[in-house]
Amino acid sequence: MNPSTAFGTVFVDELVRCGVREAVLSPGSRSTPLALALFDRSQAGDPSAPRLHVRIDERSAGFLALGLSKAGRRPAVVVCTSGTAAAEFHAAVIEADEAGVPLIVVTADRPPELRGTGSNQTIDQLKLYGSAVRWFCEAGVPEARPGMNLYWRSLACRAWAMASGEAGGVPGPVHVNVPLRDPLVPDAAGSGPGPGEAWPEPLGGRPSGAPWTRVAVRLRGSGERVRLDWAERGVVVCGDGDYDPAPLLELAEAAGWPVLAEPSSNARRGPNALSAYGYLLGADKFVAGHRPDVIVSAGRPGLSRPQLSLLRGGPGAAGAPGAAVAPPPRHVVLAAGPGRWDDPARSATEVAAAVGLTGAPPGPGRESVWLADWLRADGAARRAADGLLDGLDVLAEPRLARDLAAGLPDGALLWAASSQPARDLDLHMGPRPGLRVLASRGASGIDGLVSSAIGAALAHQAAGGGPAVALLGDLAFLHDSPGLLLGPDEPRPDLCLVVVNNDGGGIFSDLEQARFAGPFERVFGTPHGTDVAGLARAAGLPCTRLEHPGELDKALAGEGLRVVEARTERAAAAELRAALRAACAAAVGG
Repeated sequence: MNPSTAFGTVFVDELVRCGVREAVLSPGSRSTPLALALFDRSQAGDPSAPRLHVRIDERSAGFLALGLSKAGRRPAVVVCTSGTAAAEFHAAVIEADEAGVPLIVVTADRPPELRGTGSNQTIDQLKLYGSAVRWFCEAGVPEARPGMNLYWRSLACRAWAMASGEAGGVPGPVHVNVPLRDPLVPDAAGSGPGPGEAWPEPLGGRPSGAPWTRVAVRLRGSGERVRLDWAERGVVVCGDGDYDPAPLLELAEAAGWPVLAEPSSNARRGPNALSAYGYLLGADKFVAGHRPDVIVSAGRPGLSRPQLSLLRGGPGAAGAPGAAVAPPPRHVVLAAGPGRWDDPARSATEVAAAVGLTGAPPGPGRESVWLADWLRADGAARRAADGLLDGLDVLAEPRLARDLAAGLPDGALLWAASSQPARDLDLHMGPRPGLRVLASRGASGIDGLVSSAIGAALAHQAAGGGPAVALLGDLAFLHDSPGLLLGPDEPRPDLCLVVVNNDGGGIFSDLEQARFAGPFERVFGTPHGTDVAGLARAAGLPCTRLEHPGELDKALAGEGLRVVEARTERAAAAELRAALRAACAAAVGG
């Protein structure tokens, strides 16, 4: 066995011992030892064997691994060859960093003697992803000498621990760069590092398949527990993220506080959860009369401007000229882990690991006044929005998001694109348990969403979950069209890709840029005229056109990977959203 093959075999074996169950590979020559080791282990037939996914596009491969890790809640490993292939992973690494998704990125590289010489497919890969990774390691060129086995195995264990959060930090991506010398394929004889040479040490791991180094620091969630004196005017804000919302929901019920939960927080459930809070926060009179004294937030908030305004203190917090400055609310942010908390409004007064309530609401009925006001207004806004949507006889994006979230069965997965679909869900999704909502809200890009949704669906269903649906815009769908190109031997999920095709960037029609009619259509609207059904057919996927809102269940029917196209008009959608905001503001009196 030559050194490169020995490294690939040992390193992959140790990753599997640590717990890697999903491996993504983009083909290339320099990564051959890792590719062959992954293939061999995937064919082993034992319960610990990783499932191998091969993608010809490294960007799609990176986001597939991201989806697998996000839904599976454990690091997947993604491997590529040297050169620009490694650069293609960068966007997925950034999303994994910002969203706290565990990921092990392994890039093959040319050995040091070929760097800086103009050698083919050679770039500077050292710390390629900068501060976006939890940990970087230049593994060194494999050599046939004593000590390599324990180094390679401990290296794999450290990569797993740093990515998973078991080393005490927040889960996220790690980068292992592996320079490999020829030969890259196994020796013909397979007996040693060279003709007549034996390997200088045993290459086995710990007995009974145990990892070489078992790391159990896991400090995530440790730290100070803040005690809050009960205050009537409090709110709980749940942003995007993979955390247990149950303690927050219990806190809200005990205190009589409303829960303002983004869909991908998976906290929009229970009696205190609101379904139309986005419309309430957009109604100035309502917000002015309902400024909280206490805010408890978790996850990564910031899906809407009104939500950020609430976190800053709402109207009057900044102090308009001549007006009294309202005191800012006490804002307790729950940390994701040591040194990591999300405070986009920079309004946190405290950062804590957990929150406890001191005291109780004073007297029967009194504790429900604040919450009742929010629930009453939420119900009024919900009825106003539903009345407007139900009265339409044409397909509308907000109704599609609402009906999709309501109609999926318990145990289903809904992947939401980061731009308009996530916001439509935020405004129109009713509280419900049993539905898992995921989104790439770490960096909120539109790239890689097809591949991420496929990866999430595969991991979700491998764990016994139900069907999966992705709600995507047309630009996100087109941006990752290579993610549709799966080989005949690749695992395929039961996933319906619902593509809202408004021929461009619909979200800009609701932003200030829409006022600039001259350049708007070309530089913001960006119409493309792509035949979505033709693109799906080119990838060998069935595509159904959704013509009427009442046909949603029929359009979703089927199995396997498939596409549903829902055509809408950007201008009409912008007018509808303006009408919805006006109707909801009128319904809540503000």
